Amino acid sequence: MTWTDLRYDFTGARVLVTGGTSGLGAAIASAYREGGAEVSITGTRATAADYDDDLSGYRYLQLDVERPEQVQAVAAAQENLDILVNNAGLALASTGFDEHDPAVFDRSLSMHLSSAYRMAHGCRAALARSQRPGGGAVVGIASMTSFFGIELIPGYGAAKTGLVGLTRVLAVAWAKDRIRVNAVAAGLTRSRMTAGTFDDPAWTQPTLDRTPLGRLGEPVDIAGAVLFLTSSAASWITGQVLPVDGGFTVAG
Repeated sequence: MTWTDLRYDFTGARVLVTGGTSGLGAAIASAYREGGAEVSITGTRATAADYDDDLSGYRYLQLDVERPEQVQAVAAAQENLDILVNNAGLALASTGFDEHDPAVFDRSLSMHLSSAYRMAHGCRAALARSQRPGGGAVVGIASMTSFFGIELIPGYGAAKTGLVGLTRVLAVAWAKDRIRVNAVAAGLTRSRMTAGTFDDPAWTQPTLDRTPLGRLGEPVDIAGAVLFLTSSAASWITGQVLPVDGGFTVAG
């Protein structure tokens, strides 16, 4: 069980989690599958067998979110869909790129904002057919960079800030189709992208010093918020951005 005092029942729900092979996406996908959902995940490698982890319990689709034709193909493959989690991406600065370079900045916007819109837009008709309580649901993974300026990652920060605006616009525009659109703004959470940061106290300690709950995030923390926002318990919640950050955003 993912949580000792709670169990979600997503039996029969059809879920797509982009970037579901590791980190936050893997935790989210696993939690849905544990709840009985039929889960599709995406990754950049050709097949599920190309990963070290056992992904046999998922429907696997190859996706490079910087390639619009692949985004379109994955969306078109969702004939019926109840839940879309737009999670795929990474801060390009974490792989050695300079996000102050305009070309890299544009890549980050394409990876995290344009692709999220393209995927949601492509899945809209399938989501509108959902018979789940509360209708179809979309959750985007936002960030603390949606609220704070972090010098190292201007492209990532701009894209994640844009995701907040996109969440609000789509929530208003798609309510007529019974599609709810929300976002989870993840604090500093353990993942493949943040592995180096977690190992460096010079990076983590300032965040810990500002975090009232006194710890950094684990993928299951983000998964819990995502599952709540797509459950029937949240059927009257749309257009919202939920920070999951141990209190970082409210600390004075």
